[in-house]
Amino acid sequence: MFGTENGNTVNLRRQLADKAISRREFVRLAALLGASATAAYAFAGLPAYAQEAENLPFPPRDPKAQAGGILRFGQKVAKMDDPHVYSWNEMSNQSRPVIEYLTLVGPDNVTRGMLVESWQPSEDLKTWTLNVRKGVKWHNGDDFTAEHVAWNIRRWTDSDTGSAILGLSTFSALAQETGGTDAKGKPARKAPEGAIEVVDTHTLRLHLSKPVLSLPEDCGDYPCLVIHPSFQAPFSDNPIGTGPYTVKELKVGERCVLTRIHKTTTGEDFTYWGGDVYLDEIHFLDYDQESQTLALASGSVDAIYELTSDQLELAKGIEGAQIGVTSSAGTLCMRMQVDQKPFDDIRVRQAICKAADNGQTTTLLFPEGGKLGANFHVAPIHPEFFELPPQRRDVEGARALLAEAGYPDGLDLSIDVGNTDGPWQQATCEALRNQLADAGIRVAVNVMPSTKFWEVWMDTPFGATSWGHRPLGTMVLSQAYRTGAPWNETHYSNPEFDAALDAAEATIDVAERRRLMEKVETILRDDALMVQPFWRPIYILASATVHGYQPHPARQSQLTRVWMG
Repeated sequence: MFGTENGNTVNLRRQLADKAISRREFVRLAALLGASATAAYAFAGLPAYAQEAENLPFPPRDPKAQAGGILRFGQKVAKMDDPHVYSWNEMSNQSRPVIEYLTLVGPDNVTRGMLVESWQPSEDLKTWTLNVRKGVKWHNGDDFTAEHVAWNIRRWTDSDTGSAILGLSTFSALAQETGGTDAKGKPARKAPEGAIEVVDTHTLRLHLSKPVLSLPEDCGDYPCLVIHPSFQAPFSDNPIGTGPYTVKELKVGERCVLTRIHKTTTGEDFTYWGGDVYLDEIHFLDYDQESQTLALASGSVDAIYELTSDQLELAKGIEGAQIGVTSSAGTLCMRMQVDQKPFDDIRVRQAICKAADNGQTTTLLFPEGGKLGANFHVAPIHPEFFELPPQRRDVEGARALLAEAGYPDGLDLSIDVGNTDGPWQQATCEALRNQLADAGIRVAVNVMPSTKFWEVWMDTPFGATSWGHRPLGTMVLSQAYRTGAPWNETHYSNPEFDAALDAAEATIDVAERRRLMEKVETILRDDALMVQPFWRPIYILASATVHGYQPHPARQSQLTRVWMG
């Protein structure tokens, strides 16, 4: 099942036999260690999540599927400049049918090989061998090779690229400081000689500076799209990919049209490596979150990126509409920058967290399917989640901390929010405002256009940032809270936290990993970086004519097997 056996895989099977882990946890971890998802499901005695073949990441062919047609998809239509610095899911949704990933995390939260067919980690999780899929062609006719993968990884790990990918554990462990500075004046980092080894045309070996379990899932994170080495920005002007579609038209804020590719740019026949694809074209049409459901109800679109919880009842009244739902680790972090006044005083941050009522906010915003958050950004859906004792609301304790910090008469604050994923974000901030008022903390909610918010989200001292789902809790912690990480919006730097996170990332034993996460989560919560009140469900909506569109915890619109009829 695992190819090359080692102590890690033997131990994983023992944990399953001893019932130390659930069968679903086994499937997740077995896939990370190199087992095919089909084999892992079979070994665990679970019905396999349907896929076309063991070595393909896509759903099976539907015998009723009809070829042809156009899917009109409602979402924000974004620019497509440099895929490696994408910061919106919508950007990757527009690109995903054109350029692809090394791995694909499915709607079941299990990782499968995509442009990399399989992988084998060493027992110490520091050396990973990647087997590049054969028979893949670029749109310009080039064969897809291990050198192309290496070129992309070098770019991901070069701080001059400016990509948040460098904050993921795998690529952070590939890069080291060069002694110079990057474009932002920070210490420059890149992969040293020998860290990325091209073994042959379809084999690559990565040599990490520390053990990392999450490499396959890191390779499927939404900016990790694989581009051709001839890439020049903007991608939309020269969209060379390996997927079944190409960019026909892009008008930011209006529409993005993708069309099937049948010929390479040199005039040769192009055969997509992934098998059958049904749609002739995909039209992404620009609708903000508040308008998407109405657009579907009026017949202007066939499916939408996300159905917001406040429009569930409206959606239920649309004749023939299909509502899909899945749990996720998506959330809103109302976070504070620890080096900016007054948040540089931990007592102020702790007072804000004490005065918040996460249970009330969860019930108010997501009464159906919402899960209580606990201010440490690891979700119950994550396999390494350790359940800390609940954080009780303590208004008097908050007042005492404020007085101790020099604010006996309370405090005036302003929080920036951009409703980047819908008006529920503003409503969450308003709920916090009302709760903090009981402790004498007066909060002005500054609602900004979403585009303006994304210009300042890393700079605002007090902001409400929507964080999407990651398959492992350690992934988002590494991106958002590790010292120097590109998306460390809180400016948090705690060597004890970094070391505790390193230890958890290097551990396969599920019980031990959870035990180590207790320290990670406790440090983060005690340092009071954020009010993170809930984990939200993800809803999608499609008309009766759309088949094969599934909800994904990370809001990835995987459309390869979608058909109309």
